[in-house]
Amino acid sequence: MKNFIGAIAIILLWNACKFNGDHKTLPILGKKQAVTKTVDGKTTTDTVYQTIPAFKYINQYGDSITDKRLDGNIYVADFFFTTCPSICPVMHRNMLNVYNAFKDTTGFKIISYSIDPQHDSVPVLKKYADKLGIAGNTWWLLQGTKNETYQLAKNYLVSVQEKNPAGEYIHDGYFILIDKQKRIRGTYEGTDPKEVNRLIDDIKTLKAEPGETKVQ
Repeated sequence: MKNFIGAIAIILLWNACKFNGDHKTLPILGKKQAVTKTVDGKTTTDTVYQTIPAFKYINQYGDSITDKRLDGNIYVADFFFTTCPSICPVMHRNMLNVYNAFKDTTGFKIISYSIDPQHDSVPVLKKYADKLGIAGNTWWLLQGTKNETYQLAKNYLVSVQEKNPAGEYIHDGYFILIDKQKRIRGTYEGTDPKEVNRLIDDIKTLKAEPGETKVQ
């Protein structure tokens, strides 16, 4: 956990916009490696960044959702469970601001992964969505296997645990911004309205980046 917190601290230090020529750009977070290749006798070195891997879930409508359904989309992800008594209600009230800002925008999604799939069935997720007041396909609430979700969370730089001794699920309250190449472009504390406003601004910045203005 100490190593994880340290990693988040490093991320936050880098989580500031940069300028690329005339364009404001966001940092690319997560692991990266240099890959050298030779094409037509010329050797070049490219930087390959950490990306979100393939996955398969079911949403609140009972539809199958894979990573392919997010191709060509900027999206925001978070982890929650419907019976959460503490941070989840605050997070999703704040996420509604993101939803309302972009629900009519093409090429944008929100996905919320349940960390309690045994309880959070499709009907439970649909009832939760209805209570939030969300409809359509901008915001998907996803149910999958526990092991897949907990492993996937690591790729989003998020920590989740099954249950502590008090019988409670534990998870980070971050919103994670992902670009069309499935790279992490920002992390935001979902319980903090100022952080959520920063997320909304960063989504606009990301949408305006040259590499994000068209489907990849």
